[in-house]
Amino acid sequence: MPAPFSDPIWQKPKAVSAFPSLFPAGSPVDVVIVGGGIMGLSTALHAARLGLAVQVLEAGAIGEGASGLNGGQVIPGLKYDPEWLVEHFGLERGEALVNFAASTADAVFDLIRDERLAVPFVRNGWIQATHTETALKAAVNRDRQWRARGADVELLSQAEIAAMTGAQGYLGGWLDRRAGVIDPLAYTSELARVATAAGARIAERQKVVKLAKDAGFWRVSTANGAELRAKAVVLATNAYTGGLLPGLAETIVPLHSFQIATAPLSSNLAATILPEGQAVSDSRRILVYYRKSADGRLVLGGRGRMAQPASEGDWAHLERALVRLYPALAGVAIEKRWFGRVAMTPDHLPHIHEPEPGLLAVVGCQGRGVGLMTALGGRMASYLANGDINQLPFPLSPIRPIPFHAFRQIGVAATIAWYRMLDAFER
Repeated sequence: MPAPFSDPIWQKPKAVSAFPSLFPAGSPVDVVIVGGGIMGLSTALHAARLGLAVQVLEAGAIGEGASGLNGGQVIPGLKYDPEWLVEHFGLERGEALVNFAASTADAVFDLIRDERLAVPFVRNGWIQATHTETALKAAVNRDRQWRARGADVELLSQAEIAAMTGAQGYLGGWLDRRAGVIDPLAYTSELARVATAAGARIAERQKVVKLAKDAGFWRVSTANGAELRAKAVVLATNAYTGGLLPGLAETIVPLHSFQIATAPLSSNLAATILPEGQAVSDSRRILVYYRKSADGRLVLGGRGRMAQPASEGDWAHLERALVRLYPALAGVAIEKRWFGRVAMTPDHLPHIHEPEPGLLAVVGCQGRGVGLMTALGGRMASYLANGDINQLPFPLSPIRPIPFHAFRQIGVAATIAWYRMLDAFER
């Protein structure tokens, strides 16, 4: 029986090939990065540019994880608004974190421009679409806070959001013009290419199975029998975190993000659906997000089942959302269905851990991973190079496993079902 899902619509640039490169056995390196997603590759690129000897070890192939499977939305900011961040982290760190969060989309688009990456993109903004009065009030508050800091943002009326999205059912929304969309697989692949050109070495199909401290170095062993010595190790595995660092996997709840893509839209439909190319996320408890692709498809995603999908029916909730938003698409074929794994932290913030000197881990993208992990990689590289803790926008935190973690996914699945029912009543 064929798999119910397909490869994503995203494309690797033709110039990108496999990455088999390992430093010679016994030759110590400055840093080994475990995980070849956006976080690991951005850290590798910037660390190599700072003169560090860098080895990236990827268990699969570059782009096979969430970095190459996501929706390609590049959204600045965090789940929380500036005033909450200042209140929670204090004035100095809070304002620094707000400024960092404001810069994350710039980090992506500046990199694409400066490095001439072969990455399809559109930078016309991101729309947070509101379907209730409560969500609309939250958008007004968010707009006030970011506008006070000089951000290029705008509230949208019901008529304006209808014209910009072509979708039905929204009361209004919020436009953040700093944002945009990219092809995430092309971006991840190109990050690997420029990191290699900068001097980092990248090896695919090298699953790390053991870490051990030995005479001041970290000994890193892979399932293939490779062994490296490093002054520092960065775990950049996020939702694919296993038992390499005890307790780390228990600090996150991995979720599946499902996506569908239509056949390329006719010129008549394309003219009325997201005519300016913005990305959209809605305000529902179990939100959906959507955009157009470079080849003219509508791509829509959202939470999927907790287990691996078993049939095309596991994407049915997304197909219903598509037709609810765009009734004219009822007869358009769904040509692609795929999914990836993302990580949720209990406080909806990224976490940076350093349980031992020279052993670092980063988890939690919270739906903004493309920009957040790109920008954070540069900061991590600076910390690795000079040890200045002020380079890190988030404070180092201890590893705190979620209580009753083994039952957490059952609770999350039940919560998702309950939220979907509440969302249905609010339509």
